[in-house]
Amino acid sequence: TIKFSYVTVEPVEKSKSNLANTMAAAKFPKALIGGNWKCNGTVSSIRSMAEVLNKAGPFSAQSEVVIACPSIHLTALKGILRQDIALSSQDVCFKKGYGAYTGEISAEMLADAGILWTLTGHSERRVGFGYPGETSQVVAIKTKNALDCGLSVIACIGEQLADRQNGTTMTVCAEQLDAIKNTLKEADWKKVVIAYEPVWAIGTGVTATPPQAQATHADIREWLSKNVSPSVAAETRIIYGGSATAANCSDLYAQPDINGFLVGGASLGGAFVNIINCTHLVSK
Repeated sequence: TIKFSYVTVEPVEKSKSNLANTMAAAKFPKALIGGNWKCNGTVSSIRSMAEVLNKAGPFSAQSEVVIACPSIHLTALKGILRQDIALSSQDVCFKKGYGAYTGEISAEMLADAGILWTLTGHSERRVGFGYPGETSQVVAIKTKNALDCGLSVIACIGEQLADRQNGTTMTVCAEQLDAIKNTLKEADWKKVVIAYEPVWAIGTGVTATPPQAQATHADIREWLSKNVSPSVAAETRIIYGGSATAANCSDLYAQPDINGFLVGGASLGGAFVNIINCTHLVSK
């Protein structure tokens, strides 16, 4: 039993599978370092946040950087952010195209605006904001819509604290992955990044230990190998989204199946630059 603050978390059993053949073929030219700004930023403050990144100097050559900002700021940021940072929507419409979908932003609209990425299935959207959240089937359809319009997708999965304590982490993650698998063609996976988000570690100050995170990432890769294909398992980046910080990112990234991060609060300031550049310090 591993204790963090006032939360007791049972570690997931280390994956017993041997993915040596799959991982021998795995080649990730760059880690994916994503910043999720969530519902933060004013017209003024996003300029200050962009300036921090623009003045940060060269990023690690081993990092691909994507910022998911609120949709109202996407086009403004596109005009002021340095060219080696791509922009992402935080969500995409369940419906395709244009029409009577009040309040929604379709994949076609994002592509037309030159936005290259979107998140799908973030844990906050799965849980809901005081009303029922998105089902795995909804997330899968949104993922497919985005891919069909040429966007790349950071598809988020992860378990609640009770699931972790009950030993059902992979049962939950497999259900979420299975819905996506049933909606995609194998070729679609080339533009998918999986973000593993242990929900109990988001915004709580509690972080999975590197061995805990690695065990679940390895289990996810094993699931991809068995249920999609060994080549998809070898080529899909699986990034960690559970309160990565400048203090813990190097130890996490050193794990063989952690291929980057989806960073929340720590992406709102200068510490995000340290996370981007941690890939330069770790040989993988």
